[in-house]
Amino acid sequence: MQKLSELKKAFTRPVVIFLTIAFLPAWVLFLIPLFVGESGSITHQIVVTISWALAMWMPGIAALLTTRFVEKSELATLRLGKMGRKGLYFWAWLLPILMVLLTGVLTWAFGLGTFDPELSLIKESLAQMPENTPLSPSTLLAIQILASITLAPLINTLFALGEELGWRGYLLPRLLPLGQKEAILVSGIIWGIWHAPAVAQGLNYPQHPVLGIFLMIGFTVLLGIFLAWLYLETRSPWAPALGHGTINAVAGLPMIVLLSVDITWGGTIASLTGWVSLALVAGYLFWRGHLPVAEG
Repeated sequence: MQKLSELKKAFTRPVVIFLTIAFLPAWVLFLIPLFVGESGSITHQIVVTISWALAMWMPGIAALLTTRFVEKSELATLRLGKMGRKGLYFWAWLLPILMVLLTGVLTWAFGLGTFDPELSLIKESLAQMPENTPLSPSTLLAIQILASITLAPLINTLFALGEELGWRGYLLPRLLPLGQKEAILVSGIIWGIWHAPAVAQGLNYPQHPVLGIFLMIGFTVLLGIFLAWLYLETRSPWAPALGHGTINAVAGLPMIVLLSVDITWGGTIASLTGWVSLALVAGYLFWRGHLPVAEG
């Protein structure tokens, strides 16, 4: 009962307003593709890309509006102008890549996918390109991997910042009176629920649109531990934004060399096999005392 009472106190008027702004416009944007174009068409895919990218920035916009006009605070309190410990940015980039790599290996080891040394998917992509394309499957694979671990994380960081400014930069600090573990758990659950309209349309768990909503919550709680650690160590939304952006950039890389994979069970970091990688990192952070992060 005491925890429930503390939880109610944490949801102050500004926090409720923040959540309203973060959820409602984003859910409208998530649902727009249902009314535009046939599913699978180019028009539909373009609408999904644009509307969902805009939805990613709704938590950040909610943080800016709530801070400035509801709390009457300076936007500098969101620490967008701060980077914090620079060394953490290396881990924000590297650990997602290692977690995705481990997910791919475990997917194969658990028998949830078949390793494809012939690079069939790459060859199919090449077959659709002009005949004089001077690229071999291995070269195309190398280019795709290199882009995914270098340029793509930087680009994705700009989109992920919208979410991280909201969930980690604004919401997490306001839930910290509950305790760090509790704040990370609650913010992770809220983050997962926020994705519900997109998951119901096939995001991450296309074979399980309803069950996927609950699976997404599990995923965001586990991933939220890693991202919260980055924020609490740097007190900057940029570090978790880089971690989040890298996850988005490399999440599906194992699928390039795996066949016959149900992505609910394996292949991507959001799959149940991916949870193993996330849980190992989360467990290490708690075991080594990196979480909870010391105050100050």
